[in-house]
Amino acid sequence: MRKNKTTHFMAGIFIILFVGIFLTLSGRFLYIQATAEIDGVSLEAWADKQRTTSYELPAERGKIFDNNGMTLAYDQTSYRMYAIVDETYSDGAEEPRHVKETEKTAKKLAPLLDMEEKDILARLQEGIDNDRFQVEFGKKGRDLSLQKKEEIEELHLPGVFFREESVRSYPNGTFASQIIGFAKEMDVKDKQESTTKQKMQGVTGIEKEMDKHLSGEDGYIAFQRDKYNKKLLDPKEIVKKNEDGGNIYLTIDQKIQTLLEDTLTQVEKKYEPERISAVVMNPKTGEVIAMGNRPSYNPNNPKNVENWYNDVVSTPFEPGSTMKMFTWAAAIEEGVYNGTEAYKSGRYQPNEQITPIRDHNGGNGWGPISYNEGFERSSNVAASKLVWEKIGSDKYLEYLKAFHFDQKTNIDLPNEVIGKILYNWPAEKLTTAFGQGTTMTPMQQMKAATAIANDGKMVKPYIINKITSSNTEKPTKEKKPDVVGDPISKETSQQVLKLLDQAVNGEHATGKDYRLKSYKVGGKTGTAQIPNPKGGYLTGRENYIFSFLGMAPIDDPQLMMYVSVKQPKLGEKEDGSLERGSDPVAFIFKNVMENGLHYLNIDPDKQESDQIKHIKIPELIGKSSETLKQELTKKGLRVTSVGKGKVVSSNVQKGDRVLPNDHIIMITEKPKMPNIIGWSLRDALKLSSLLELKTETFGDGYVKTQSIKEGTAVKSKDYLGIELELPNNKKNKD
Repeated sequence: MRKNKTTHFMAGIFIILFVGIFLTLSGRFLYIQATAEIDGVSLEAWADKQRTTSYELPAERGKIFDNNGMTLAYDQTSYRMYAIVDETYSDGAEEPRHVKETEKTAKKLAPLLDMEEKDILARLQEGIDNDRFQVEFGKKGRDLSLQKKEEIEELHLPGVFFREESVRSYPNGTFASQIIGFAKEMDVKDKQESTTKQKMQGVTGIEKEMDKHLSGEDGYIAFQRDKYNKKLLDPKEIVKKNEDGGNIYLTIDQKIQTLLEDTLTQVEKKYEPERISAVVMNPKTGEVIAMGNRPSYNPNNPKNVENWYNDVVSTPFEPGSTMKMFTWAAAIEEGVYNGTEAYKSGRYQPNEQITPIRDHNGGNGWGPISYNEGFERSSNVAASKLVWEKIGSDKYLEYLKAFHFDQKTNIDLPNEVIGKILYNWPAEKLTTAFGQGTTMTPMQQMKAATAIANDGKMVKPYIINKITSSNTEKPTKEKKPDVVGDPISKETSQQVLKLLDQAVNGEHATGKDYRLKSYKVGGKTGTAQIPNPKGGYLTGRENYIFSFLGMAPIDDPQLMMYVSVKQPKLGEKEDGSLERGSDPVAFIFKNVMENGLHYLNIDPDKQESDQIKHIKIPELIGKSSETLKQELTKKGLRVTSVGKGKVVSSNVQKGDRVLPNDHIIMITEKPKMPNIIGWSLRDALKLSSLLELKTETFGDGYVKTQSIKEGTAVKSKDYLGIELELPNNKKNKD
């Protein structure tokens, strides 16, 4: 009886326990059914999320062009390969959609991906062993070209798929790289979800300055699907269209920028300087036509970069004697200048507390000379006496500020750094007069010099010509010349131009090395000392920043250029004489200015027998390509005739004026692919544009291989793959 009672008691306990559990679970189920929530999470929303697939519709980044419409930066399509190894992905499919034969797949992919067969097999097997849905193939499986993708697709390998991606491409390599900058994939936070994703962002240059405009806005497509990733009959599809980035047109000119890049490279190789900076401007408008620095970098592969900065706008330094043009301008404007008045050159010490100022010939001077001759000879004493005795140091400071040496130029480039007017002590006020102590950037000097070249009107420098939206070429914003000050009068500017003329062309000129063949140049040389970290300044004939700021034609300047070369390695000339610091500076200035002025069709103001002659292009369209090729070749041009017969299009038009050795491309009625091995990328892309080919480029430099063989008939939309390299000796075959 006692045992039976115990059994009944325990049975009752278990019944109560089970009833309690049942009621609890039933209540929980009833609650979930009634509220459709668990722990505050909506089951309906959770289910929708699990059924919903979302794909991003990435916006295409805008392009960057030069002022003639040549592409400088664009998104190039590439492909990433991946392999699905999950068997369930093939459920319900007539053909396998996953990698079924791993060994066969690895064997066929290996030669196309330039990978070891065993490495591919290991990746596939690792994915299978770890129950992964898909695997990727590292660097070898990314950035694949369309041609490579199509080669792999022809193998018909189950489970091998591709994802389209964009790679930012800079087809001209180091060309204007510190202006254009570069963009790369970076981690950014998703606005809607607390996750990060890869997005192209500007890092330097225009890519950074105009990143928001270039980026555009991504879109997405979302729909509900089953476990096999197939759309439901009612997928509840949502589509938000992407908005591509807008385009940027720069003021730089491809021809003049190329001239500049080539001369900078030559000087860099020959003289191995610490730094080179150069900028070419239209002084009437403020448009920057060319700009370059060395060291530079290739934005397609920015590794081991020695100098990230655009020194023209980011690196202030003591300018040296180029500063004197502004000192003389202040004296003339103030009405205290008498150019024929004599002063004693050599040495100047206003009082015993100030360190004596000495002229650059060791303080010996040239005896009593006029202030005009003092400018011509670049006399430090003359500059100091003008500030101390004629203008007054307080008034001179007002002129420094009127020329905006105390503020940024506000050019549309990132990371501009302002110089500093060092003007606390009497000695600093004297040395500022001839460019020592006070610092400024090349762009600050160029901005100030526009007042001298432009009848006293100082214009703001700019490098963005216009901005367009993604869906139209109509400008949303277009830059125009902006007068930002008038520090001097027209009369003063005319007097300073005459002084600059004498500083290059006069009997005692320090700028004789900068004379051009066809144009009369005016300008001012600079030899800036470099501060020694241990105190004072570095010594030795190479330890200077050698510079020149010049403009031409000097009677009415149409082009203005600044060049500086820091610490070049100077050797001996062929005649046994020593090279001077002005030699590399003059080489850059003369090559770019002479050819640049001719290219811009500026009428020469000097009659020289050895002037460079422009070649005027005759009518090409409808004419015989064979006859034209003979005619243009005799005139000194390089001519490529794409096919035979009558010309239907060309990269030049009737009336264009070109320089000797320019490359003329003529397209005929029945075009055939020419041999482009050795061509520059610019010429190859121009040919592609004329033929309307679909072109992909690989590498940098000059054409090494072409996918369309020479002599093959070509038509619009044909694919052309170009492999480039940087050879020691470039050869053009036309």
